[in-house]
Order: sequence, then C-alpha cells, then structure tokens
Amino acid sequence: MSTTEDTREPRGADGESVNGRGAGGASPASGAPVADGTSADREGTEGAGGEVEWLSHDEQQAWRTFLYGVNLLMENISTALEQDPRFDLSLDEYEILVRLSEAPEGRIRMSGLADQVVHSRSRLTHTVARLEKRGILERVRCSGDGRGREAVLTEAGAELLRQAAPVHVASVRERLLDAVGTEDLLELGRIMARTIPEGAPVTLGTVPSDVKD
Repeated sequence: MSTTEDTREPRGADGESVNGRGAGGASPASGAPVADGTSADREGTEGAGGEVEWLSHDEQQAWRTFLYGVNLLMENISTALEQDPRFDLSLDEYEILVRLSEAPEGRIRMSGLADQVVHSRSRLTHTVARLEKRGILERVRCSGDGRGREAVLTEAGAELLRQAAPVHVASVRERLLDAVGTEDLLELGRIMARTIPEGAPVTLGTVPSDVKD
C-alpha cells in the first residue's frame, strides 16, 4: 500500500479524468496532453482555479522515489535508537538533545527549538514533556525576560546523548553515507539547501568534542 502523495491527475472510478479528460490526459476539445505537463497551452496553470501542470512520468517516479527513500531512511535511523534499550529515543528526540547540546548553557527557548527541529509548538510540547518525565531535560522560565519557557538539557540528558551518539552516527553512515558516498551526500545537501528559506536554522552549533551528530 502506497503512503506517498499522488501528484498525478486524479481520475474517477471509470478511469476518466475528473477534469473531463481521457486516460491519455488529453482534452477532448483540443487533444493537447496536460497530465504530463507538455500542454502547449499552459495559461492559467499558476493561478487559483487554473489548470494544474501535472508531473511527467519521470518526475512522478523521481518524486515517489524521493519520498519513499526519505521515509525509509528516517525510519531505519530512528529504529537504531528506539530499539536500543539503553536509549529508547526517537530520531526527533535525539535531534532535540543535539540542538540543546549545541546551545549556550544547554538551553533554548521553546519557540526557537520548535523552529530548529521543524515541529509545531504543540508537537514539541508533547515531545519535551516525555523527555522531561525521564529527567533528560527540563523546562524553566526564560532567563532573559522571564516570559515563555526554555528547554534545558540536564546532566542525565547530556550523558545519554554521549552514549547514543556513536550508535546514531554508525546508522547514518551505514544507511546513507556508505550507500551514496561523500561527494553525493554533499551534493544532496546542496540540492536540499535550495528548497529551504535563506537563514533556516541548519548551521552547526558548538558540539562537545565527544558528541558529534
């Protein structure tokens, strides 16, 4: 069963396009194919309510391969931490610990931490609450203005991160770096950098010498 988003032209139960086109993606009136984005007339594809420029077969295959590969990679890397009884950390939880370990005094305002790990505020609150119950981090009032909350890495959290880091790095190397090589990994980083806003919080911080992400 596919879990990926289908970006092809939607069709009804009879195989006809819901937009009134046949299985070949061509308009009965013009015969111009649109499902693969090769229509000669692309007027309106940018505007609301305009015609969608559907992905070509090759673009659709590349998109599905990307989604499947990313989901599988994240699942495998997360499993390496989750199934180890010494850590019992998800990849999201591990990333929170890494971000805190890089921050001055091991603390980050909750809103800033949510931005760094690309979580909604509510999702981060639930994740941090789980870690707080384990004594891995704690929430305190912001040291600067007294408003809001900061997540603070505890000594127990820092020690857990030191132990988990080698396992995490080994899984990243096995699942990604060994498969694609350093040059392709760097190229992948350059490609993905073009998809994120300028100034996005992806720059490496100061990591303790015995903890490397």
